[in-house]
Amino acid sequence: MMTQSLPCTYISVSGLAMPFGCVTLGDKKDYNQPSEVTDRYDLGQVIKTEEFCEIFRAKEKSTGKLYTCKKFLKRDGRKVRKAAKNEIIILKMVKHPNILQLVDVYVTRKEYFLFLELATGREVFDWILDQGYYSERDTSNVIRQVLEAVAYLHSLKIVHRNLKLENLVYYNRLKNSKIVISDFHLAKLENGLIKEPCGTPEYLAPEVVGRQRYGRPVDCWAIGVIMYILLSGNPPFYEEMDEDDYENHDKNLFRKILAGDYEFDPPYWDDISQAAKDLVARLMEVDQDQRITAEEAISHEWISGNAASDKNIKDGVCAQIEKNFARAKWKKAVRVTTMMKRLRAPDHTDAAKPTLPTAATTDGAATTQPNNTLQAKPEADNTAPTTEAARVATMVSAPAEGNPEGKTSTAPATKAETSTMTSAGPATCNGEGTTAPSATPESWNEETG
Repeated sequence: MMTQSLPCTYISVSGLAMPFGCVTLGDKKDYNQPSEVTDRYDLGQVIKTEEFCEIFRAKEKSTGKLYTCKKFLKRDGRKVRKAAKNEIIILKMVKHPNILQLVDVYVTRKEYFLFLELATGREVFDWILDQGYYSERDTSNVIRQVLEAVAYLHSLKIVHRNLKLENLVYYNRLKNSKIVISDFHLAKLENGLIKEPCGTPEYLAPEVVGRQRYGRPVDCWAIGVIMYILLSGNPPFYEEMDEDDYENHDKNLFRKILAGDYEFDPPYWDDISQAAKDLVARLMEVDQDQRITAEEAISHEWISGNAASDKNIKDGVCAQIEKNFARAKWKKAVRVTTMMKRLRAPDHTDAAKPTLPTAATTDGAATTQPNNTLQAKPEADNTAPTTEAARVATMVSAPAEGNPEGKTSTAPATKAETSTMTSAGPATCNGEGTTAPSATPESWNEETG
């Protein structure tokens, strides 16, 4: 029987003994009964529906303690089963004050139930809007906590792959509450470099957009995007667009990401320190081998020193946040995995010349434009391409504006003028000579779960 005891046990996954075990990964046919869940917990109404799961607030009957419950339905397909199992495995490996902890797991014949710590605080945006005073130092405190959590993950060779503001919340509503990172269903153990593109388009690193192999530096790029937004209220790769003109918006978004084409525009950056701009530039370095690591960023003077300004920047930041992030496109959690698999792009042997992605669907799925053609490809489970897939395939069949021959793009180096400090050493991302355990235990069948 699959156990769900709260006391710490040691569980072997691919040869690693891991503490903080809340479930024993037994034989694939040894399931929990649904009554085991309801006997222990009261599940309330659904409070949020995400791409792969429903989220409930649950109360443990014996203690009255509240938790977050994520329910994944196996019938929703292989990707849902994979996401659930992946999140379980990753969360069982980690224990850090700035990461929401997995407390309990039940696997029935039809569902996965994950019980996690309940964060009762607000998202970072909401916290900023409620403050009377907001400065670089407040942002530095947020980024420091994120960097510490990410440095810990990277020490375990775990890549989060979906860091974004929506996944950063305050643990509670106390004045000095800590920040916690949530949502690990896209996290991955780095066993060599990763090729599968996924994440949220506005936070994607150039190497992901360019279909290169990637690793831990993608998380550092995303932290740079988060930092840019928190200091200015604007996304770094932003332009005015018609309300429904997502096609051109997404084409331009990916071109700008590949080129590292962002600016510290006045007046939004006039009151921001040079040290803050320097750290953003080093986190958002186009070349992943030259990008600063999370561990190195923690030692940056804007994080560990006194370089962060204490000047109140709330009015300007809040005005831009309310203008830019009320849009459904930014509120909605979007991913690129689905469409990337449906719309096949060839492998690129020349990593320095990635194929230029030209679009992202409302599911966040990027597409590419190799030689002005793009072939739709059904998924492994024979799911037919969606209408959205057909729309994107049609859209990218013509050459992109400003690129009449459909040529590939080479990403230039990031803007040197934004940095006055010595360049950081190469990020440790190549994974050479390292072996990480599989994220899916052998006893879990990919199809049945």
